[in-house]
Amino acid sequence: QVQLVESGGGLVQAGGSLRLSCAASGRTFGRYDMGWFLQGPGQTRAFVAAISRDADFTVYADSVKGRFSMSRDNAKTTVYLQMNSLKPEDTAVYYCAASQSIGLGYVPQALREYNYWGQGTQVTVSS
Repeated sequence: QVQLVESGGGLVQAGGSLRLSCAASGRTFGRYDMGWFLQGPGQTRAFVAAISRDADFTVYADSVKGRFSMSRDNAKTTVYLQMNSLKPEDTAVYYCAASQSIGLGYVPQALREYNYWGQGTQVTVSS
């Protein structure tokens, strides 16, 4: 069982930056690939970024490449999402999720591949 708690959301102007954090409970954090997803108003939840259990691999949605950066600190059982050059269309609730890793360089991107979810943190970008 993994419990996830996101933090760091808030209101920022377009062009600004935020760093989201996701703190995980449990001693098996290093066995999980981690992902960030977003859900805008009236929209389905969508993939943002993911990182492998040992941080060797990261993948990003095309919409955030070059602007967002995901990292993890296994000693602190925490993952981060650094968001730069924010746009109004980035406004959404951001969710952290954990997926039992199969290794082999595979980083999951589909919602159904993730077993545990946080409660989400709101990010609002004003124009």
